[in-house]
Amino acid sequence: MWLFLLFLAVPLVEISLFITIGGWLTLWPTLGLVLLTGIIGTALMRWQGLKVLAELRGDMGQMKNPLSPLAHGALIVVAGLLLLTPGFFTDTIGFLLMVPALRGWIISQIGARVQVQAFGSPPGYGANAEFGDRNDGSRPTNPNVIDGEFIELDENTPPRGPSGWTRH
Repeated sequence: MWLFLLFLAVPLVEISLFITIGGWLTLWPTLGLVLLTGIIGTALMRWQGLKVLAELRGDMGQMKNPLSPLAHGALIVVAGLLLLTPGFFTDTIGFLLMVPALRGWIISQIGARVQVQAFGSPPGYGANAEFGDRNDGSRPTNPNVIDGEFIELDENTPPRGPSGWTRH
């Protein structure tokens, strides 16, 4: 029901703002303002998106929790979509979402309402997995063990395949 009201209210607000602002500025300046906000929004989305992507790469490289950069990136995408949508109301919301402090506050508000049930690997996987810890007779999974086959080559054996990169 809320989604239906949102889809009904936003166009009505946009139409009323177009009529009001168009009455003050006339047609061409109003259309120019809508195009200008789209161009500025695209540039802001690119600049802040690259910044958040660099932060995400840094967090992943240091094995930190990537939740914050991912959430900021998602809100930047939403802001960019709102800025590309013609209208003054959506542009205002889009520009507000481009403010990092406001995004942080929104993320903290959403994070306070979300509860994580479980985080991590299921039993039998990951760094703490024990080899042979299953009782069902199936083959245990241990990510530290690599199962494979090999063929010993002597110096007179021709290489198999075109590369020969395994010859010593």
